[in-house]
This record gives sequence, structure tokens and C-alpha cells, in this order.
Amino acid sequence: MKIYKVIGLMSGTSLDGLDIAYCHIWKAGNKWEFEIKKTKSIAYSLELKDKLKSSIELSAQDLLAFDVQYGIWLGERVKDFIQSTNIEVDFIASHGHTTHHRPELGFTYQIGSGQYVANTAGHRVICDFRNKDISLGGQGAPLVPIGDRYFFGEFDFCLNLGGISNISFEHKGRRIAYDIGLANMVLNHITAKIGLPYDSGGRLASKGNINVKLLRQLNQLAYYKLPFPKSTGYEWFVEQVVPIIDRYRDDTSDMLKTSIYHICEQIVEQVKSFEIGKEQNMLVTGGGALNNYLMHVLEELLGPNVKLITPSREIIEFKEALVFALMGVLKDVNEPNVLGSVTGAKNDSISGTLYDPR
Repeated sequence: MKIYKVIGLMSGTSLDGLDIAYCHIWKAGNKWEFEIKKTKSIAYSLELKDKLKSSIELSAQDLLAFDVQYGIWLGERVKDFIQSTNIEVDFIASHGHTTHHRPELGFTYQIGSGQYVANTAGHRVICDFRNKDISLGGQGAPLVPIGDRYFFGEFDFCLNLGGISNISFEHKGRRIAYDIGLANMVLNHITAKIGLPYDSGGRLASKGNINVKLLRQLNQLAYYKLPFPKSTGYEWFVEQVVPIIDRYRDDTSDMLKTSIYHICEQIVEQVKSFEIGKEQNMLVTGGGALNNYLMHVLEELLGPNVKLITPSREIIEFKEALVFALMGVLKDVNEPNVLGSVTGAKNDSISGTLYDPR
């Protein structure tokens, strides 16, 4: 039985920083198993965070240059991680950082040049997990549901609360998953106005009042009416959501509470449409799972038929990095790692591009 020793890298739309997860992954019979051995989160400097946030506005030349710079930065972080932990690594599976996501135009773009990561870290890299799916007519997202199926299949629903919210579940023998909509991206945008990176535990939100007009406007966003498969990203947030949020001058607590109710109402609407009458369980991961007030509101609105399960903090914070490690392993063994039933592609695919150092 071969044990794959893989580093998974993830940087999400919430711009919290880089997640590094060193994982052992193996197949026991027909079941994939994992153990997260070591982890590290590296917060972005203010300068790098601002550049990532505004990368959508860069010229083609500047974006390509940033792709290289960020790839070197990733490689240096991984090299330091490997040296400080003295671990043995088969390869690195990197998501990169999404700067552009326009599947309707046939492209998505994740910076963090795989070749420069490989050269800098001194290890093989597997990356670019989205573009093949888009070429097959898919959304290129979400990708994590392959891990939900193989690693967390005992749960009726898997909900991830990162910059955006997405959900994954089995329905009539097919894995279904899609981006629901807003999550930490809007909350962090609001707290940034008062100089806070986030609302720790949802304490500020819990003190607020709901702005009914704002809640109605957010709930009427056109994206929510689209059928799945569907995915969204930072462009949608900037173009459709920020103008609404910035129009209001309410107290920060009121804005946060209203946004949390909006996030939860949209999640509940999706879950309710697939409830089957008996008690179901929902695994909740991502930074939003650490927002106690958001979780309280979600539990209250879902009602007694859906039980929320919060795993270990390690799974909450590093689940996505773990799944990209799995996707790298599946690519290495030539098994499908992107599900067409999830993305809308005409078939499952074996996605990822390999880069050897030097």
C-alpha cells in the first residue's frame, strides 16, 4: 500500500492567507484515507493582500509578472515549511490564487506559476486544476466535492464557509455542488472599514439590528435565481455586491448582522429544497465555522431536522488544502479528480498540470 506524502496549498477569496497542509494519503481497499500530519497558515502582508485583491485590475503584462512573483513567494514559503519540519515530500499540489473566474467566457485564471513554485521549492508541482473542466463546458468549480465524496461521505451535506459559501451533497446517485453565494467576503469587507480584518466570533454582529431594506436587496441579487451548476467569484462581489453594501452608512454591527442573516437565509433556502423529511447532518468547514454568531443563526434558521457538525479546527481550516492534496494524488494515479456532475462539464476529468523542478 503506497502512502502519498503531499503538500496541499490553498489561497481563497477571503484573502486570509496561505494554507499549507502536509498530508499522508493512501487507498485501503476501495476507500481513500488521509491523515493531516502538519499544517501552517501564513497571513498575507498588507501589501501582498492589497495586490491580490486588486489583481483583477492589472494589465495582462503586470498580471503575468505577478503570476511569477507569487509563484516564487509560494515556493519560498513551502521550502521554508519543508526545511523547518524536516518532512519527506512526493509532490506539491497547489490551487494558486484565483484572480479571474469567467467560465461563461471560457476561462479562469489562478496565479502562482507552477514552474516557479517547483523551481523555488525544489519539488514537483501539480496545479491548474480548473481549466480542463472549463474546456469541457464546466464551471471549473467547485472542486472540493471530490474530497467530500471520498473523505467525508458520511455527511448528508458538506458546507464550506470561505470567502463565498458552497455546498456539496449526493442526490439521486450524483454528487451535486455549487457556490451558494456570499460568506466571509462580505463580512470582511464591512469590518475592513473600521480597520479590522474580521469580526472575531461574530461578536460585533451579535450586537446589531437587521436592516430590512439591505437584507431584501441582498436576497434579490440575480445570481441566487440561477440554476446550478453555478459558481461565482470576486468579480461578482465587486460588481454586484460592493455597490449595495457601500451605499449604506449603518452602524458596523447592523451591517454585519444583516449580512449574516442574508448568508444564512440563502443557505437555508438551498438546504430546504433538498431535505428528505428525516434528520440530516451537515459538516461545516471554512473560516465561517469559527464565527459563533453565524453558526447560531444558521442553526436557528435550519431548524431541528438539520444537525450542524463542526469538525476539528484542523479540518475546519485546512480541508481545502487537504482536498487539493487528494486531487494531486488522483492526477498522479490517473483517476478522475473533477466531477462533471458538480461543474456542469460533459464528463468527469483528470485535471492538473505537472511541473518538475529545473
